[in-house]
Amino acid sequence: MKIGIVDADLIGRKNHRFPNLVCEKLSGYWKEKGAETSLLLHYDCFDQFDQIFVSKVFTDTPVPEWLEESDRIHIGGTGFYFDKAPNLPDDIEHHMPDYHLYDEWIQSEKKHAAEARALEGRPFKESSFLTKFKEYTDYSIGFVTRGCFRKCPFCVNQKFDHVFQHSPLSEFYDPSRRKICLLDDNFFGFAKWERILKELIGTGRPFKFKQGLDERLLTDRKCEMLFSSNYDGDFTFAFDNIADYDLIHKKLRMIRRHTQTINIKFYVLCGFESTGADDIANTFRRIALLMKYRCLPYVMRYQNRNDTPWKRSPFRTMYVSLARWCNQPNIFKKMSFRDFCEANQALHKTSGTLCASMAALRQFEAEYPEIARAYFDLRYDKNGKAS
Repeated sequence: MKIGIVDADLIGRKNHRFPNLVCEKLSGYWKEKGAETSLLLHYDCFDQFDQIFVSKVFTDTPVPEWLEESDRIHIGGTGFYFDKAPNLPDDIEHHMPDYHLYDEWIQSEKKHAAEARALEGRPFKESSFLTKFKEYTDYSIGFVTRGCFRKCPFCVNQKFDHVFQHSPLSEFYDPSRRKICLLDDNFFGFAKWERILKELIGTGRPFKFKQGLDERLLTDRKCEMLFSSNYDGDFTFAFDNIADYDLIHKKLRMIRRHTQTINIKFYVLCGFESTGADDIANTFRRIALLMKYRCLPYVMRYQNRNDTPWKRSPFRTMYVSLARWCNQPNIFKKMSFRDFCEANQALHKTSGTLCASMAALRQFEAEYPEIARAYFDLRYDKNGKAS
């Protein structure tokens, strides 16, 4: 039997660089059944396969209009169903992923890049090029827990109302791979988190929680274990709601009691409760608090399955500029928001006109001078002050 597997996000999104775990599990399952599996990179070869499986994570990933479920074509994932995505059958869900599903594609990408550099007369550094594929080549990927009790209305993870163990680490851990990536929804919401964390540490492999961790659940014990572990990269949390300001302030103090040097990043959701000046102000207020504790914000502009509200806001360009400022750490650490807009203006090629960022700043500052005065000139301070 010939099985075609489509990672729709890989086809439809520019520079998408994370493997689809469902696709890898499907490939592993069907290979064990004796089938031949292939990663398909386009939609015009379906007639060559007995069964086709199409998965996507992101709702705005484009797929052909004719694509729909049938006896031979099967579609799934949050990209198609948002928070109503059906579960995989257990024997697929709990199968060891086929971590080699993407190998031929990676080799093809490497070959094309090397040929392009050769035509340009420039050297090709294979090791540097392959770092962009590290999620495909270096990591064992999976869920040790699933579910979340928060029921945040903006979140896709609303299927369950509690956190439970999903699988043992051994189900997806490949000792030949250098690192571990966890996709858990809310790991610290699981009552037996300490046992699993000890198991992760015991592998000796660097590990990370891709989806972030819930800092509202931090305790001194959790901080002690987490920040002393062999963690891979920045620790990531979320600051989604201004209503959590006081609690997160308390947790930030706790974090910095345990570590002064570790890099901490927070996803900062905006454009959900409103897309007006109040939302801009609340976003800046959260950014200012994170600055105070030397944490890096990563601005996430809300979109749901069918809509992107911030794009209809009169402050659309402010949202874009905020994200561009915050989401580039090297810029955020060196420039205030005003500095960033002025730097963009200096690069603007049309003399006598304002660049988009500076125009947005000027408009907002004219209408809401108090908000601008409070936040536009704040600068990240490595010594721990929002100055």
